[in-house]
Parts: sequence; structure tokens; C-alpha cells
Amino acid sequence: MFNNKPRLWTPKKLVTLLILSSSFSLSFIIFIKTNVFKASKPQKIVNNLIANVETQQRVEELKAAMLTSWQQKAQVNGFSDSIPSIFQSAIIESAKLSPPQKVIALTFDDGPWPESTAEVLDILKKNQIKGTFFVIGQNVKNYPDLLKQEIAEGHVIGNHTWHHWYQFLNPQAAAYEIDHTEDIIYQTTGLKTNLFRPPGGIMHNGVVDYARNSKYTIILWSSDSIDYSRPPVSKLIGNVFRQAKPGGIVLMHDGGGNRSKTVQALPQIIANFRKQGYRFVTIPELLEMEDKNQNLIKNKK
Repeated sequence: MFNNKPRLWTPKKLVTLLILSSSFSLSFIIFIKTNVFKASKPQKIVNNLIANVETQQRVEELKAAMLTSWQQKAQVNGFSDSIPSIFQSAIIESAKLSPPQKVIALTFDDGPWPESTAEVLDILKKNQIKGTFFVIGQNVKNYPDLLKQEIAEGHVIGNHTWHHWYQFLNPQAAAYEIDHTEDIIYQTTGLKTNLFRPPGGIMHNGVVDYARNSKYTIILWSSDSIDYSRPPVSKLIGNVFRQAKPGGIVLMHDGGGNRSKTVQALPQIIANFRKQGYRFVTIPELLEMEDKNQNLIKNKK
């Protein structure tokens, strides 16, 4: 008697199974080869990645060491740069130098600011110039590394309030604007500053009174670039030189908005001053020169 039970493996099923097995084997071989190839990539790539990380670490260590060096040097008297005591609470627009000496101080307000502050620092570094930066507290909070870079590269820091407000401030609000900025500068760099510049040069809205009572030296300017209005580069340069004079203080901005015009104009401003025989000083250096000149005059009497 014949068994009528259906066969489990028909020729059709066997063929299908064979095809599936072949496909699986081929995929498995490709998978193995691919991973073997990946695993056998040159060790040089890995070494390069490690080297890049180590290089970045060394750069960060160097920057930290430079900042520490400037901090230690400045903390001898607790300030980023000392100011002769005669200038405590004084209002300065330029230095009185006799005989006139061709020195000029470049100052920058409203930073630190993304891109433009770093660009200004790069230009100053290439020209071996130290500037004076009047910083806004809330910008220091947002971009502390830029302030650290300014200190590490030997520039001078001044207080420019926390919010850059123009309106009248009562004594409590004025104290907050100045003291809070002083605190964030110290927390970020370990340094203090005794230089203050009132926003907009406004003298009677409360902040200058508080700053003078706190023995800050009030730094204004003798030459205004008017770069905040973003004039053409040629006009911006003309604004700087219209009232430039020996012992003068130039006002520019590295923050507070688009400062691309200032960045474009700065190399030419530097070149023009040098053609006229000027050399560049910071605000503390400028005041030190005036103090020495005054002492010489007194001694001759």
C-alpha cells in the first residue's frame, strides 16, 4: 500500500532553501570582509587623532599659563595695571605731556564680542600693540574666554558698566552697574581694574559720581571714530585723525554690534599713526608718562 502522506521536502522547497543558504553565506562573507577592512585601517589615522587632542591640550595649558603669569604680575598690587594716585577720581580726555610726545592710546568699548573682539586682538598682536578694552559686565559673563585672551595677551581692562544704560541711575543702581562688573572681571581673570568709562560719555546720570567716589579714574577720549554709526571705512579713519594729537586717546568699539568697519579700518589707522611717528601705549602707560612729566616740572621749580 502506498503512503499518501505529503513529502516534507519537495524539489521546489529544496531549491528555495539552497538559494537562501547561498545568499546568507554571501552576505556573511561580505560582512566579515567589510569589518576586517575597517579594523585594518592604518593606525596612522588613530595616531593623528590622538596627536590633535594632545596638541589642543598643550595649547590650552599654554594659554592658562600665560593668564596665570599676567595675574601673578598684576596681583602684586591687586590691579590689572597700576595708576598713579594723582589720577584717582580724575577725569581724563588726554594726557598733558610737556614737551609733547608722539604717543597715542587705542581704546575699545562694549566688548567682549563674538568675532570682532578676536579680530581686533589678532590685528593688535600682529602689530605688537597693546590696547585698553572697556568691557561690559554681561558680555564678560557671556564670553569670558575673550576677556581671558585680552589679559593673556597683555592688554588693559576697564569697567564700562553691566548693561551700558544711558538713563539716570540712583546710587543703588549705579553701584550695581559698576560693582557687579568689577566682580565678574575679578571672577574671570583674578584681576581688578581702577579704570572706568561711562557709557556714551554721559557724565551726569549717576554712574560717574559713584565711580569717582570709588576712586576710579574716569577715562574719556580726545578722538572719536564714531564707528558705532558704521560709516564707510575711509570716513571712519578720517574721524580718528581729525582730532588726533600727541597724548591722545582714541575711541573705537570692538563690541555692541556689527564692528566689521572698525576691523577693516584698524590696520590702516595703525599704519597712518606710525607714518606720522606715533607709538602706541595703554592708558596706564599714558598716565604714567604724564605723572613723570609733572614731577619733572615740579623738580625744576
